[in-house]
Amino acid sequence: MQYRMLAAKIHRARVTEANLNYVGSITIDQELLDATGLLPYEMVQITNLSNGELWQTYIIPGPPHGGDICLNGPPARLFHPGDLVIILGFRLYDASELLSHQPTVVFVDENNHITEVVREETPFRTNP
Repeated sequence: MQYRMLAAKIHRARVTEANLNYVGSITIDQELLDATGLLPYEMVQITNLSNGELWQTYIIPGPPHGGDICLNGPPARLFHPGDLVIILGFRLYDASELLSHQPTVVFVDENNHITEVVREETPFRTNP
């Protein structure tokens, strides 16, 4: 059996752009992707702390060190520059992987530059 679990999170990033005329996706600074281990074209969930909206789309990498967080296509109507968001990446794990699984949490400043990377949350300790 496989379990869909949080793999990585970018916590309280600031939306830098919303581009309605793009096909879709979210552009994320490559430096943030490297810190989380999230990959281009991987599915993520974005939660808007400003209005409670939730969106799911895939990642496209942005230039490193620029702090880009851009919602492209339809979510540009729901996410606006300046909104704070949480970006969540989920992956499938089998039961044996759960014992050592620890999600990566990346904290950022107001310019989406990394302030801290945490991988120390308590591992999952129950028998599924």
